[in-house]
Amino acid sequence: MRIDLASAPGNPERPNEDWVSAAIPASGGGVLVALDGVTPPRGDDGCVHGVPWFATRLGGRLTELSGSRRDMPLDRILAEAVRSTAEAHGDTCDLSHVRTPQATVVVVRWDEEYVEHLVLSDSVLLLQAPGGEVTAVLDDRLDRVPPQMLRSPESADTLRNAEGGFFTAAADPEVAGRAVTGRTPRGRVRAVAALTDGASRWTDTFGEGDWGQCLAVLRKEGAEGLIGRVRAIESDPARPSARYKRHDDASAVYAEL
Repeated sequence: MRIDLASAPGNPERPNEDWVSAAIPASGGGVLVALDGVTPPRGDDGCVHGVPWFATRLGGRLTELSGSRRDMPLDRILAEAVRSTAEAHGDTCDLSHVRTPQATVVVVRWDEEYVEHLVLSDSVLLLQAPGGEVTAVLDDRLDRVPPQMLRSPESADTLRNAEGGFFTAAADPEVAGRAVTGRTPRGRVRAVAALTDGASRWTDTFGEGDWGQCLAVLRKEGAEGLIGRVRAIESDPARPSARYKRHDDASAVYAEL
């Protein structure tokens, strides 16, 4: 088994709001977790801790439960991780605030029989079959929101964790029911990768290659190699900025099973 991961801040003067982890439990199999903390607009978000604190607490709990509780499906694990993270700051923070700290989520877990997955919001999961074919597992609800609805913080707030909008892991455990989940027989998966949108933009924003070529970069150059390629494109003054910002926190984790 080979596991490779890397994470880089979009701005070295600001904390990295991504979280990536990998675990190989004593019971066998493995776990990958990738979170992309959602940077709130300037102003009050009701929390005294901030997004990096939230991503760390949620990511740590997800990694622990995914590795130790094989009896729990991933949506229940996400619900429990959200609940326990909310409890950790419910006495000091306003968790009802629409901009309370939140994150996108990818979790992959495998054993001898199955590869399970969970995706919530716009981070990306890639599954490679033994023959080399690559499938992207996406939660595309944010992409389906009309761009004009995201041009102001106030209009985006009306769609955040709301019907007709998009969903992220914040303070409500019920959001776990909105995640894209599934499982694949272990024999049909050769490799997996999880990418936050700062890394996946190599394919979905800049169009430098399809998902299969993206996974090939990860296999050959590692997670740092893919992120380095993204940074080189972002630094080219001839290229337009990607979606909302030129540089974003970028994280990738790759595993050959």
